[in-house]
Amino acid sequence: MTGQASELEQLIQGCIRNERSAQEKLYRLFYPKMMGVVRRYIDHEEQAEEVLNNGFLRAFQKIKQYTFQGSFEGWVRKIVFHAVADYVKQNARYSSQIVLVEKDELVHQDHADKLYYDQLLELVQMLPDATRAVFNMYVMEGYTHREIGNIVGISEGTSKWHLSEGRRILKEKIEKLELHLKH
Repeated sequence: MTGQASELEQLIQGCIRNERSAQEKLYRLFYPKMMGVVRRYIDHEEQAEEVLNNGFLRAFQKIKQYTFQGSFEGWVRKIVFHAVADYVKQNARYSSQIVLVEKDELVHQDHADKLYYDQLLELVQMLPDATRAVFNMYVMEGYTHREIGNIVGISEGTSKWHLSEGRRILKEKIEKLELHLKH
C-alpha cells in the first residue's frame, strides 16, 4: 500500500513540475473512475470525453493546491464533478416557470426487484439531460435540492420538479419493461 501511495505521490509531484509523462500516467490511472462519474450525467460519448478532459485540465492547473491531505481521488472527483456541473449549467435548457407536480408514487417493489443494476442505469441514461443531472446529483451523489440549485443555477423548486419527473419517467419505463420480463 505504501508503494502505491509513494508512486501516486511521485506522479502528483511530476504533475506539479508540469511533466507530460506524469500527467498522462495520472490521467490513465483515474480515467475509468472519473469517466464513470461523468457518464452518470452525460450520455453522449463525445461530450462526456470533452467534459472529462476539461475536468482533468482543471485538475492539472490546480494540482499545486492539493495538500496531500485526504484522498487524491476524492480531490480529482470534486474537480471533475464541477466540470460536469458547468456543462449541465451551460447546456441544459431549464424552464423558468415550472409548476411542481404532486408527490410521485413509488414503483411497485416486484417490478424494481427484477431489474438488473445495468438496466436501471440504462433507463437513467434515457432521462432528459436536465432531469438526469438533477436525479443523479440527488440520488447518486446525495446533494440537497438547495445545493443542486446552487450548483446548476436553478431554483430549489425546479430541482424538486426534475427529481419528481425523473422518478415518474423511470416508473413508467420500469413498468413497461416488466411486461417483457418472465415471472
